[in-house]
Amino acid sequence: MTFQQFLLALRGRWKICVALLGATILAAFLVTLVMPKTYEAVTSVLVDAKDDQMINQPLGSPRQQLGYMQTQIDIIQSQRVAREVVQNMKLADNPNVKAAFVKSTGGHGDIVDWLAGALLHDLKVDSSQSSVILMRYTANDPKFAADVANAFAKAYVDVTLKLRVDPTKEAATWFNDQLKGLRNDLEAAQAKLAAFQREKGIIATDERMDIENTRLNELSNQALQASAQSIDSASKLGQSGRTSPGAVPEVIANPMIQGLKAELLRAESKLAEASTRLGPNHPQYQQQAAEVKALRERVNAEMANVIGGVKSATSSSYAREQALKRDLAEQRKKVEALRDARSQSIVLVRDVDTAQKAYDAALQRYLVNKVESGARSTNVTVLNAAPVPLLPLRPRLSVNLAVGVFVGLLLGLAAVFFLELLDRRVRSTGDLEIGVEAPLLGTLLPWHPSTILGGGETKALPSPT
Repeated sequence: MTFQQFLLALRGRWKICVALLGATILAAFLVTLVMPKTYEAVTSVLVDAKDDQMINQPLGSPRQQLGYMQTQIDIIQSQRVAREVVQNMKLADNPNVKAAFVKSTGGHGDIVDWLAGALLHDLKVDSSQSSVILMRYTANDPKFAADVANAFAKAYVDVTLKLRVDPTKEAATWFNDQLKGLRNDLEAAQAKLAAFQREKGIIATDERMDIENTRLNELSNQALQASAQSIDSASKLGQSGRTSPGAVPEVIANPMIQGLKAELLRAESKLAEASTRLGPNHPQYQQQAAEVKALRERVNAEMANVIGGVKSATSSSYAREQALKRDLAEQRKKVEALRDARSQSIVLVRDVDTAQKAYDAALQRYLVNKVESGARSTNVTVLNAAPVPLLPLRPRLSVNLAVGVFVGLLLGLAAVFFLELLDRRVRSTGDLEIGVEAPLLGTLLPWHPSTILGGGETKALPSPT
């Protein structure tokens, strides 16, 4: 069957097509009237509002955090939020609901969980590219649908606040307990440091260390100088023992001895001159000899005094050297003990600093959690509350009628097609040419005013062939 033949068949059987179309539209209208009406209430919440009650603000907005919006949708669709809705609306106290629960489950289980699951079944949550979440709830009662949608929004805000506040309360309690132990540790470390400083006599460790090191250096220098002087004096005494006392530098440098030696030389010259002129028994010769002897004894005495002074200075230098060495050894032990005490003190001071830092960090965290645990709002805000829907979501008369028209047309066209296949009729010259192997002599045209002749007779026009 060609498309032209189908159109001719449709023109011949149009009443059947129209009847089926009308019946389908009527059925769609009646089904729309009979079907129970379902209403949809929509509530929107904003989950990207600024939270002024949070001290530790995140680095970016919640929308920039991976999976944040999906997490919020999962929270809305959680059993906890649904249970909050059931408790807020007091649905479990309704006798009809109790009867339905007993009929459905036989009284086994928790009616709140049962109601929460039923509410979640009719709830749909959507999120677009923005920070707004839409909560859609469908029910047969428009007011109940709006109440449940708004109850879900309120329960979501309340649960979000609890999810934020409850952990901070627990953390604040935990940090408060930890602060007691940290405070005890800090006080113990401070007491240990104070007792050690009192025991070692440490007031200002660095200052005292500098003083003792300076004194050690001074004693070391003095000991070196005393040792050098002792060595020098010993070398002089050794030299005087090996050579003449007159070769001792102190003797050479003594002006009195040098003066006496000069007088002795003059007296000896006079004595030598007198020996050439006078005999040894001559009084003048004996007087000169006595003078030379007296000067020599005086020189020897002065030299003995100088050498004795050198020996005394050497003994004093040696004694001073020994005393300085003893003082230096004691000072070195004292500095070493002070250095050990300083090392132990540094360890104790570090323990105090560590305990102080731990206490300060815990105290800061405690204060932050203490403040945030008293929050009264979150970053979730109800943007638009769900109004009571005026028109039902299902069934929609216009949609059902459009579907009825579409289905009716399909049924009508299908009926015409199959009836034409079952009961084939001649509707055009093409059908005769196909079905009868005979030439076509002419056709009868439909009635038209141009075909009317006198007396109302019609005339058959010849075929173009």
